[in-house]
Amino acid sequence: MEIGIVTNYFDHVGAAAVKLSKELKVGDKIKIKGGNVEFEQVVEGMQINKKEVSKAKAGDEVGVIVSKKVRKGYKVFRV
Repeated sequence: MEIGIVTNYFDHVGAAAVKLSKELKVGDKIKIKGGNVEFEQVVEGMQINKKEVSKAKAGDEVGVIVSKKVRKGYKVFRV
């Protein structure tokens, strides 16, 4: 199920900004897919406006540490 889209990537911290279309919680397993990149990982933490949160709702833009470099427009799925 698609839950969001990458809107930015911060190379210096290895984090992606994700605009959510569905709820996301710490501990959820996600898949990020775009270009020739596709990987799964567990959300170990996320932030909204530099504040740690345990869950976020549709419409929120969250920062999530990611294990690989991603680009704007990549799709985010819950698995």
